[in-house]
Amino acid sequence: QVQLVESGGGLVQPGGSLRLSCAASGLALDYYALGWFRQAPGKEREGVSCINSSDGSADYVDSVKGRFTISRDNDKNTVYLQMNSLKPGDTGVYYCAADAFPICSTTNWGDYDYWGQGTQVTVSS
Repeated sequence: QVQLVESGGGLVQPGGSLRLSCAASGLALDYYALGWFRQAPGKEREGVSCINSSDGSADYVDSVKGRFTISRDNDKNTVYLQMNSLKPGDTGVYYCAADAFPICSTTNWGDYDYWGQGTQVTVSS
């Protein structure tokens, strides 16, 4: 059974940092492109960042460039999202996802094969 389990969410003040983790079981993440998506109340799901399985290159939505960093540890079968300088607009449920295609996308979220259950991130003073 394939599972992706996110952790690391919480409540943080503006300007603070969080590190999200997504641990996989039942599949080897090194063969998958990986993505982080978020969804705020009343808004559509938005791609935040993704990382290829082929060459490890990453992509970010413009609103998080320079603040968020995606990384993967294939030995631990885990993908991370380091989030710095957090803003209230970053609030939402964050989901990780795995795509068997080696090149990732932050826009074609329907192409992803497996999804985690999500972790809540709230940025508020």
